[in-house]
Amino acid sequence: MISAGIDLGSTYVKAVILKDLKRVGYGVAQTGYDHDLTSKKVFSTALLMAGLEEKDVEHIVSTGYGRRVTTLARENISEISANARGVQWLGAELGVRTIIDIGGQDTKVIAFDDDMKMINFAMNDKCAAGTGRFLEVLARELKVPLDEMGPLSLKSTDPVDITTTCLVFAKSEVAALIFKGLKKEDIIMGIHMAVARRLASMAKKVGVRDVVFFDGGPARNIGMVYAMEKELGRKMYVPEMPQIVTATGAALIAAENLKGK
Repeated sequence: MISAGIDLGSTYVKAVILKDLKRVGYGVAQTGYDHDLTSKKVFSTALLMAGLEEKDVEHIVSTGYGRRVTTLARENISEISANARGVQWLGAELGVRTIIDIGGQDTKVIAFDDDMKMINFAMNDKCAAGTGRFLEVLARELKVPLDEMGPLSLKSTDPVDITTTCLVFAKSEVAALIFKGLKKEDIIMGIHMAVARRLASMAKKVGVRDVVFFDGGPARNIGMVYAMEKELGRKMYVPEMPQIVTATGAALIAAENLKGK
């Protein structure tokens, strides 16, 4: 049984292929102008890794911001459902009770009961505050590669207090801090803490219980993980490839629907 999931995010597109419920291939690429074209590229990358051809894949489910755009998928589902299913599969033995997922242009918090069934969730998709886009824009303002923000922030000895998570105002605030000559690592840690405060507030409204599962692209940022742990007072579990959890969930749902049919 071979299935695939494609997560068409606002900034990255991810594809995962499962064979008998084991991940055999995946692909990740920046979204670009054409969501459909990018989905075909990452799907081809995943097929190459899996040693398969497109005709071998029996069912494809899409999810994410552009889930209705790709011509590859036969059905689409919400990213809340896909993310929850991916974590149920990846975190079953951990006893996950809370998911915090940071996407390119949205953030999600999902609460599970003791049977790992979704009982509550919250989603911010109205502005860039607390999202991957927020971090990306401010990294450019600081002229620091996004992948270097995490390690650099951990060198901070005096984090700056960023007073807003509105991207427009935060960009101006960061520009003013740079002009004052403050250390980049202190500004970056301040950015991480500002995002963490916003996410923690959102998470507490949903309900936070251990184990807390942290996924999405920004979960690869060790400075962001540190800030979230400090703000929540809890250890965060970050999977090996946090960026493809939602695509994995879509592939699992594709397999389950295929089995049902």
